[in-house]
Amino acid sequence: MQYQQGDILIKKVNEIKGKKLGHLTLAVGEATGHHHTITDGEAELYEQDGTLFLKVISEKATLTHQEHKPIILPEGDYEIGIVQEFDHLTEETKLVKD
Repeated sequence: MQYQQGDILIKKVNEIKGKKLGHLTLAVGEATGHHHTITDGEAELYEQDGTLFLKVISEKATLTHQEHKPIILPEGDYEIGIVQEFDHLTEETKLVKD
């Protein structure tokens, strides 16, 4: 199971790794300051080696962003990633920026 909100990818995983963080913001836009944040439901965010993991504890949690529709995530464990695109002219992979 996989979800996407703008440049954020959310993939269901079997386990959570890392250190628990004190916030629920998955990413902040560099240019606009907009953010992908859990705003409803009980959840915890973890980080290990630069990768974020989200544990949705309640039956569901809502991920919001100022320019995208909310996403309802069911209870479970997730790995958070960034969408990548391939530039055929430079033959490089780049992270998509929201």
